[in-house]
Amino acid sequence: MTFVKASPQQPSPSATPENAHVVSTFSFDVAAPIAKVAPLFAPEAERSWAGEHWNPVFAHPQPGRDIEGAVFTVKHGPFNSVWVNTVFNIESGRMQYVAVVADKFAMTVDVQVTAMDPDHARVKVTYTRTALDPLLNEDVKSMAKDDKASGPDWQHGIESALGLERKSNP
Repeated sequence: MTFVKASPQQPSPSATPENAHVVSTFSFDVAAPIAKVAPLFAPEAERSWAGEHWNPVFAHPQPGRDIEGAVFTVKHGPFNSVWVNTVFNIESGRMQYVAVVADKFAMTVDVQVTAMDPDHARVKVTYTRTALDPLLNEDVKSMAKDDKASGPDWQHGIESALGLERKSNP
């Protein structure tokens, strides 16, 4: 993530431009039961597929583990984001996180894993981001565009973590 440097001056309330608020969603299917897929969207378990940039440091609980109410930080380049797990229900396949990246933007990440049949799950991920500084509006809009293209990468990571072989198209 690259952010512009915000001006230290605050415009008057009447002159304040609107902050960008964007919602983006992507979905993908995994050839595995919901009981195996859903737990991979927990902060600690996500380490197995999200890459080395995903390294949550737990403030609560200690030691860190995947529970509703968990609070953790993740480093994004020079910035730290603070995350709170607001919904964590593996059985229903629903996880939600609220995160704030410095004074740059706030977001929710909502994950819904649904059983398509006993051996297949559909994953739907919705990001909602709000710029905390109007100078970052274009950055937030750009992240929303990137989100929409994330499905194949997430699918590949999940399938790899589950040991699933991806079949290539002929």
